Amino acid sequence: MGENASFWESLIYAHPTCATWKREAEGSIYHLASILFVVGFMGGSGFFGLLYVFSLLGLGFLCSSVWAWLDVCAADIFSWNFILFAICFVQFVYVTYQVRSVSFDREFQELYSALFQPLGISLTVYRKIVMCCDAEVITLEKEHCYAMQGKTPIDKLSLLVSGRIRVTVDGEFLHYIFPLQFLDSPEWDSLRPTEEGIFQVTLTAETDCRYVAWRRKKLYLLFAKHRFISRLFSILIGSDIAEKLYALNDRVHVGKGFRYDIRLPNFYHVSLPDTPPAQTPYRLQRGSPWRKLSGVTN
Repeated sequence: MGENASFWESLIYAHPTCATWKREAEGSIYHLASILFVVGFMGGSGFFGLLYVFSLLGLGFLCSSVWAWLDVCAADIFSWNFILFAICFVQFVYVTYQVRSVSFDREFQELYSALFQPLGISLTVYRKIVMCCDAEVITLEKEHCYAMQGKTPIDKLSLLVSGRIRVTVDGEFLHYIFPLQFLDSPEWDSLRPTEEGIFQVTLTAETDCRYVAWRRKKLYLLFAKHRFISRLFSILIGSDIAEKLYALNDRVHVGKGFRYDIRLPNFYHVSLPDTPPAQTPYRLQRGSPWRKLSGVTN
């Protein structure tokens, strides 16, 4: 204990306290360096946040080096600040290279800005998602079918980039699919990874459409490697299915302006004594996401 006490005492009392303080302030270069340090530490996260931090900290260390060389005339202070400036410069160059290496086509860049960036997804994670679909945007011409009822297998997950898709069952219109919505989220959610199925609806392009498609097996492999991406797609698909259900709910009306609420079991219906019972128009089934049960006039 005595040795430890003497060690700490030597650290504290080895240097004499300041008897007098300088009355004149340091030069403008020193204060500029301090300002750069304060502003630099306010940077955020991500690639651009790192560029912001390293650029301002590097300039701050450079100003400190100049101050140590011209005003203080201390080789050790100059050396340390210049080394830290060099480290910040190397980090800035490295991050810049990473940002430039993560580049996408215009449509993928717009997709990132509209859908993934607001969720805080980094460019490195987004690059894994883009590479999983081979960085390809597929064109679907007007009145061509993306899937046919009872024929097309469920072997991929697609996201509409532009255009509009019409969803029908037995020739009857269900709803539209708009940009930034999945084309086959109900079908994807209705099957386990080891199961196979076919579409129970027909998806037809009302305009020239562009979409991104991930092959089912390849996407599941990506989910197995990156749990974060799996949770991300689970949230996106769940939200997309909810939007489609609400779109259907807005169309299911029965007598006197009342309508079913498909969010509740058995399509709960607020009935009145004089309101006749009505049959259920649509139901979600496992393996058959949009199966029509009976004909109700919309």
